[in-house]
Order: sequence, then C-alpha cells, then structure tokens
Amino acid sequence: MQNYAFFWILLAVAFGIIEASTTNLTTIWLAISAIILAILSGFGLSIIAQPLVFVAIATVLVALTRPLARRALGKKTVATNADRIISQKGIVTEKIDPVENLGKIKVMGQIWSAKSENDQQIGVGTEVLVKRLEGVRAVVEPIAVKQTV
Repeated sequence: MQNYAFFWILLAVAFGIIEASTTNLTTIWLAISAIILAILSGFGLSIIAQPLVFVAIATVLVALTRPLARRALGKKTVATNADRIISQKGIVTEKIDPVENLGKIKVMGQIWSAKSENDQQIGVGTEVLVKRLEGVRAVVEPIAVKQTV
C-alpha cells in the first residue's frame, strides 16, 4: 500500500497559492481538505476512499463556513452621490419639457438633468421629488406648483 500524503500536501500548497492570489475564499476549503487527506493517507486510508473523503470534507467545510465567511467579508455598499438624491426634494431650475428633452433641477446643492415621471412639463421654481435615476437623469414628480403671475 502506497502513501499518498506527499500528493495531498502538494495539492494543499497549490490550493493555498491559488487562494493567496484571490480574495474569494474559494480554494481555502480545498486546501484544508487536502491537509486532512494527507494525514488520513498517512494512517492508511485506501486510494479509492481518498478522493471520496476529500470531496466529502470539502463539501462539508464549504457548506458550514462559506456563508459565515461571506457575511463577515461581505461587500459593504456605500451610497454614491447619485444614490443620495433619490427620495430628496429639489427645485426645478430649468423647465422640464419632455418634448424638447430639457430640464434641470437643484437637489442637495447639485444641479442635475431631469425629466418628469409622467412626461409632463414642470415649470421653473416647482418643488419636485426625485423618484429614481435613469442614467444621469433624475426622474422627478412635482410636489408643489409655484404660481406665477
């Protein structure tokens, strides 16, 4: 009976190198499984059972620890300037006209291109609410209409 511990150690090193070059925590479980198999093969685990045990250990490790690691290392989303204007009030600074494809608003101290949510004209000075973004344009709806005489 041959001892395949050296093979499993080399495999663990290879998986460790791959893991070191990524940040996904994908091959670390395989490296740990290979280390365990190196130990088990030293105790005489059969050559037929070794790959099966390797897959089983790797599967269990991934199933138990990957969700925890993903949560701990999860990407934290940071609101950008664009995200921050959604649900904010603004003032129309240039008439919003869907026919001429014009319109600007001032929201949170910034000037944004804008269009109306219902393809209606909105006059200068009207208070609007930013509903969403479409590309670089704010989609707005009027809150209050400024009366001009």
